[in-house]
Amino acid sequence: MTKPIKQIHLAAHFPGVNNTTVWSDPAAGSHIEFDSFVRFAQTAERGKFDFLFLAEGLRLREQNDAIYDLDVVGRPDTFTVLAALAAVTEHLGLAGTINSTFNEPYEVARQFASLDHLSGGRAAWNVVTSWDAFTGQNFRRGGYLPEHQRYDRARSFLRTAQKLFDSWHGDEILADKDSGVFLANPTPGEFVHRDEFFDIAGQFNVPRSPQGRPVIFQAGDSDDGREFAAADADAIFSRHSTREAGQAFYADVKGRLAKYGRRYDELLILPAATFILGDTDAEAADLAHEVRLAQVSPQTAIKFLEQLWNRDLSQHDPDGPLPTVDPVVGENVVSRGRASVRMYRDPVATANEWRAKAQAENLTTRELIIEVTGRQNFIGSPATVADRINELVQADASDGFILVPHITPDGLGPFVDKVVPLLQERGVFRTDYAGTTLRDHLGLAALQSGEASSSVAS
Repeated sequence: MTKPIKQIHLAAHFPGVNNTTVWSDPAAGSHIEFDSFVRFAQTAERGKFDFLFLAEGLRLREQNDAIYDLDVVGRPDTFTVLAALAAVTEHLGLAGTINSTFNEPYEVARQFASLDHLSGGRAAWNVVTSWDAFTGQNFRRGGYLPEHQRYDRARSFLRTAQKLFDSWHGDEILADKDSGVFLANPTPGEFVHRDEFFDIAGQFNVPRSPQGRPVIFQAGDSDDGREFAAADADAIFSRHSTREAGQAFYADVKGRLAKYGRRYDELLILPAATFILGDTDAEAADLAHEVRLAQVSPQTAIKFLEQLWNRDLSQHDPDGPLPTVDPVVGENVVSRGRASVRMYRDPVATANEWRAKAQAENLTTRELIIEVTGRQNFIGSPATVADRINELVQADASDGFILVPHITPDGLGPFVDKVVPLLQERGVFRTDYAGTTLRDHLGLAALQSGEASSSVAS
């Protein structure tokens, strides 16, 4: 039996604060002025993308008990930006990362229900936890939670929010072309939720929105994060964008769905990915090298190094060899509150791998960091990039990609103008939007009143 051809899902991430964006490039613009968000969103919509993704940051970046500013600082409020973008877009989904560790369910549910109404059913919530004590200092509750407690609270948070979304009732569900799905004669219902994390009761003050609830995203890569996604999420952000790693992650997470009574197609796997385009593959490769040099400055290289070594390396020479001392294993000392060093399950083994690579290829510390933190997932001519994206999706390494350009806000334009038409010609990407809601774009079944995913409803 021939396997059906999958349709590719594409989204765009407005990068904000990180070292992906090359702010020194003359083409780079503001990451906080509204015009930048508008241009980025409207480019994504012109490309018929599923959604725009905006990350939330409740803190500035810290390391070694100090704020550091390698690129640019400042993180505007997610809801404010997405609500404003709802007025200047018509079809594009609006996805925002909102923290479940330091926010409260009633407030977040009210904001997302409002955004779903304002956008006509295009809201999505990336449910994340917070691991660091720096963020905790910004809130009355303070501190931070161990990993298992963070996910326990996140599950309770989402379950509570779902009760609020579903608390309004009506005589019947009506479908309307212009305003989406709504309840006739809606009436507020009471809600009660009491557990170890929340003790709330009352009446929700926002009627049921066009999607019923926002599309739920999750971004955790730990076992707890994967389990949370399999139980409750509509899509999961992944960092596994290569074929082998992507296929392993895809099979693992989708293999967990059955025990929650969910089908294989009820959860989308969407890795983040960057791209570098050139008229030829060789031209793109040269540009990719220049971009990496701009992304990983000497100071940035040291910060990445510290995240593995788990010690202060501010005096280390980025143009010299790797440190001869081993990483500090155990409690994290460079970023307070994190249970383990950044993404490295065995820091000493990883350090030894880096040393072997640096010695074999005669790499300095900075050159090594550029190699191991490579962010260009797709490099080549438009045809090469289109073929590679389609190959990975059809091979079940992902269901699509969340693209992160290295120039903000106009870096998405070349992809939309040159790669999207090729995907459309291959019949693997839409030529126009077929529905009005984000659930339509993602191919997810519409929710009826009171319906929720298995874990949340339990």
